[in-house]
Amino acid sequence: MTIVTPKFGMGASVRRVEDQAFINGHGRYTDDIGREGMLHGYVLRSAVAKGAFRIGSTEAARAAPGVRLVLTGSDLDHLRPLRSGAMPRQPDGSVAPTRDIPILCRDRVAYVGDAVAFIAADSRAEAQDAAELIEIDYDTEEAAADTATALDPKTPLVWPELGSNRAFSHHIGDKARTDAAFARADKITRIEFENNRLVANYMEPRAAIGEWNAGEDRFVLTSGSQGVHSMQKILAGVLGVGKEKLRVVTPDVGGGFGTKAFVYREYALVLEAARRLGRPVKWTGERTEHFLTDAHGRDNAVTAEMAMDRDGRFLGLRVDLAANMGAYISQYGPMIPTIGVTMSTGVYAIEAIDVSVTGVYTNTCPVDAYRGAGRPEAALLIEKLVDACAHDTGLAVDEIRRRNFIRPDQFPYRTQTGRLYDTGEFEGHMALAMERADWAGFDARLQRSRAAGKIRGIGMATYVEACAFPGSEPAFLELEGDGSVTLRIGTQSNGQGHATAYAQFVSEKLGLDPERIHVRQGDTDELKAGSGTGGSRSIPLGGVSAARAGGDLAEKIRRIAADELEASAGDIELADGFARIVGTDHAIDFSAIAKAAKNPDDLKGFGEFVQDECTYPNGTHICEVEIDPDTGLLEVARYTVVDDFGVTVNPMLLAGQVHGGVVQGIGQALSEGAVYGDDGQLLTASFMDYAVPRADSVPSFHFETRNVPSTTNALGIKGAGEAGTIGSTPAALNAVTDALFRGYGIRHIEMPATPMRIWAAIRNATVK
Repeated sequence: MTIVTPKFGMGASVRRVEDQAFINGHGRYTDDIGREGMLHGYVLRSAVAKGAFRIGSTEAARAAPGVRLVLTGSDLDHLRPLRSGAMPRQPDGSVAPTRDIPILCRDRVAYVGDAVAFIAADSRAEAQDAAELIEIDYDTEEAAADTATALDPKTPLVWPELGSNRAFSHHIGDKARTDAAFARADKITRIEFENNRLVANYMEPRAAIGEWNAGEDRFVLTSGSQGVHSMQKILAGVLGVGKEKLRVVTPDVGGGFGTKAFVYREYALVLEAARRLGRPVKWTGERTEHFLTDAHGRDNAVTAEMAMDRDGRFLGLRVDLAANMGAYISQYGPMIPTIGVTMSTGVYAIEAIDVSVTGVYTNTCPVDAYRGAGRPEAALLIEKLVDACAHDTGLAVDEIRRRNFIRPDQFPYRTQTGRLYDTGEFEGHMALAMERADWAGFDARLQRSRAAGKIRGIGMATYVEACAFPGSEPAFLELEGDGSVTLRIGTQSNGQGHATAYAQFVSEKLGLDPERIHVRQGDTDELKAGSGTGGSRSIPLGGVSAARAGGDLAEKIRRIAADELEASAGDIELADGFARIVGTDHAIDFSAIAKAAKNPDDLKGFGEFVQDECTYPNGTHICEVEIDPDTGLLEVARYTVVDDFGVTVNPMLLAGQVHGGVVQGIGQALSEGAVYGDDGQLLTASFMDYAVPRADSVPSFHFETRNVPSTTNALGIKGAGEAGTIGSTPAALNAVTDALFRGYGIRHIEMPATPMRIWAAIRNATVK
């Protein structure tokens, strides 16, 4: 049977309707927005990682040119701190006390960048100049800055009153069963490694505009976000007002990656300053502030062991993971490692697990969700371990995977962590990826590299992730008087192409050009609830709801058209903005239908899809690298991806999401890493020291899908927004490790595998 893809519907490579405005410079980001009489804010931040402080005087700052307001911690007793409700239940049943983020510190700071004062002035430059006039005395103390040593007895305590740098403990699995599996194992493989800390580095730094409407007794916050409704709820709590007293608006957003999902101090500060001054106040972060203060990602110290039988089949898995929380508990911070480890078993049938997570405090920027939010960490853990198992057993990396994959006849499959995988053909996409990557031809390429004095390696990762967490995202449609359609939905685009993807779902139902379908997001006044964007949920949940809303509105349009054309609703077809009697030229356009409606509700469509279980995208990444051993310089020579995303909505958008995610994952493996000194100073606080991938860092990709539709999602969609990042880091690292082992017998290298680190490893191996 031939499947015909609708011109603008699911499966069509529709060009992004957003791009024309962005390419022409007509995007509208927070910092582009001005308000009459607007002032500018600046945050004075701690220069030390830990210690008591005292503000001697603010008089000079208050008297400085252009300054309208100076706020310190003592001025904000009425504001509540930023609290996290994400602390997990510990093995003994207790919940550890959290450490909340104060809007401004009062007498102690806990990391470099901690906020100590806020200045509002006529210009940012004047506010910054005034900040330098504030007299602060610091009593600097020794800091704790390293994840792996945070719990050592000699490490300084971030919060002495807790008696330890342990933030929380968490456990999943069956220890006794796992111990038994290890006791009968023929071979045990053990690895230790660090999952390096990352900085999100979206293109648009954070910004916020606070306004106060005295007549309405109401705040307005404008800021780039990943969802206005969660920000409204949290900030209303900080301000001590009802949600209805705060409107939150998000215009265009230049990248989010999880890090713009959180509420930060500056949002409360601009609102408080606006209320006190009766004028709008804008704060725009600089790139260095972003490095210092926007929630970081990853940063785990991991020990993992796999028990195997004589045939290399997995019997049991042990994991001990220390997760750095930073100095405070960020919004979702503890959830990232605790949810992440539920994916520890990956695509493998492992019948016993014992996984412990320990959250630790350090005098560093708080850590929270970053693209993938725990699932990339889990994929790196299991895929690095599986490659080590292959080495220890003498099996090929593909063969050991093949022996341990969950088989198609085992689905639906409940993992030992409680995850319920609905579908998957893991061996199928691995085999196809190996074919596309010319795995069989690697030896010939290896010999050519050796002849040129280079070393070469090939690595794979077979991953699975959890997306579209249970819940829903209602969609609201309305036919406008000009014949266009407006969709309102509570997700938030950060550059993914929501306006195009959602329009495709609606277009397929209404037969309307996507450019005539306007997507509205990001305003709590326009929509009373929404769950925002994160966890690759927008298309699997919001897209299905949009399709259902389109179907609802299409039926109403047919009924109105049938009355106007004196026909049966079943004889009406919708195409190109017209309702037409099938097989005739009798038609009425959508604008006339809008005018003909007798009831406004007849022009509205509603759809809501409620999903009870996650979806589970999966796939195989294969990376091939060539390294110059004299310099450590590395080239990603080939990169292949075969993914199972269930159903593809827009191949062009999908490829863009995967390409971007792969580059971020390669960045973690090969170049990116936030590094703190022993004194808690961030040593990588700019692009001079923090190396994001460049265009010449990555090759052209081969990407295709081998989809098995989800049985959990109503349209078979599994989600794709984070998948590229999840598969790429272990694939790239495994490729580097393979090259180093083939050339010099080196079995381990920490990330990022920079040229200097590679060169040092080779030199150390050859000197020995």
